[in-house]
Amino acid sequence: MATSEKLISPASIGHFGIRTTPEKFEAMVKWHLDFFGGREVLRNAKASFIQWDEEHHRMVIVQDDSHEQIPAEKRPRAATVYHIAFTLNSLKDLATSYEQKKARGILPHWPVNHGMSTSIYYLDPDGNEFEMQVNNFDTADEALEFMKTPEYANNPIGVDIDIDEWLARVKRGEDERVLKKRPVIGQRLSRYEKSIYFKKPVKAV
Repeated sequence: MATSEKLISPASIGHFGIRTTPEKFEAMVKWHLDFFGGREVLRNAKASFIQWDEEHHRMVIVQDDSHEQIPAEKRPRAATVYHIAFTLNSLKDLATSYEQKKARGILPHWPVNHGMSTSIYYLDPDGNEFEMQVNNFDTADEALEFMKTPEYANNPIGVDIDIDEWLARVKRGEDERVLKKRPVIGQRLSRYEKSIYFKKPVKAV
């Protein structure tokens, strides 16, 4: 039945949790502390609670012998959380974030200009995907308008970024409005099309 009742929406995201196995626990904690510039605010026999802002904790990593890893070959098609994105304020911040993570052994597997955002994707030790992004438009309305265009319908994936070239342009102080504008490359309907990072999996015969 139709209703005009205003449904309650969350005021903010409180935290998220990740399950891992005991043998991966320490690696997972270190990776996420380095990735988020976080602090471990509580540790017990089963979990690590991580904070990076005013919230008491933004994530928790839980280990247990009953947890099982998703095989790497099944992850690309597993019915699970796809990725989680976090926003930075500028391309300069995104470039600094990239360099800080690289210095700690955290390398991206996919830098891309989606059109509405410039994004760098990473995989944690368990293969969970995390995105650091910068919005390419000043307002959400402008971003949404771009997402309604034929250009976005033709290419909802984005244009891969050569990370070294991009980093050099950011560090030279090139206008961020120019760097944020997505090139037109024609149709791209999957990560594997027109990619400098992905190769389409070969189906077993």
